[in-house]
Amino acid sequence: MTLKPRTFAFLAVFIAVTFPLLYPLNISDRVSPEAVKFKALVDSISPGSVVMVSFDHEASTVAEVRPLATVLARHLFSRDIKIIGLSLFAEGTAIGNQVLSLVAEEFGKKYGEDWVFLGFRPQFQAAILGMGESIPNVFPRDYYGNVTDTLSLIKAVPNYSKVAMVVSVADGDLGYAWVDYAYTRYHARVAAMLTAVMVASYMPLYASGQLSGLVNGLKGAADYERLLDKPGAAIRSMDAQSMAHAVILLLILGGNAAYWWGRKK
Repeated sequence: MTLKPRTFAFLAVFIAVTFPLLYPLNISDRVSPEAVKFKALVDSISPGSVVMVSFDHEASTVAEVRPLATVLARHLFSRDIKIIGLSLFAEGTAIGNQVLSLVAEEFGKKYGEDWVFLGFRPQFQAAILGMGESIPNVFPRDYYGNVTDTLSLIKAVPNYSKVAMVVSVADGDLGYAWVDYAYTRYHARVAAMLTAVMVASYMPLYASGQLSGLVNGLKGAADYERLLDKPGAAIRSMDAQSMAHAVILLLILGGNAAYWWGRKK
């Protein structure tokens, strides 16, 4: 069997992607100022406070949003900050619950006291506005069917007045809705962790201070891991992405050189 040149190209890309995933290279050590500010924002929140994390994304972007949500949950739990999770996008529900469950288990956090996952609610405008008055009224039962009024964490946090910050982990426009309704109407502090493609459209909100913090895609998640000195999936994924880009560039240069050499002969 004769191997074609493109077989070697596919093999080179495969190795470039898989090797850093198994053996992290930590290629870049430059950290974005947005990630530095976001970490400082979380560090300014007192232990025992509550942060609401909304998983506002589709399953198709899980490779980018999952490292973002995971590094945030690890930072919050490491500082004994409690988490109320929810989703305003149906596909983000199971992913959000899985991320919080795994990280809570890693830090030995107790459900109902240290964290709660409320589940999904449609009609995001009504849900965000309604939680400004009463979280149990919008979510009478949590993801597991528990009556939320019976959970000690929800008893202590009736609405946004007891929430230190809302973080929307988003791949679309739902972060805007949190600013429009939670920040503008109830003065809740809102931040966003976004897929890279969405960051440019959120920059006016961030520059004007309506968004207190912003993390930029997989690169931002890798920066966050570096700041916490806890290398994880984001750094490995960024290494794989960088290596794949480098190999593709080399293949383009090699292909053009071979074509030029062939014409010369």
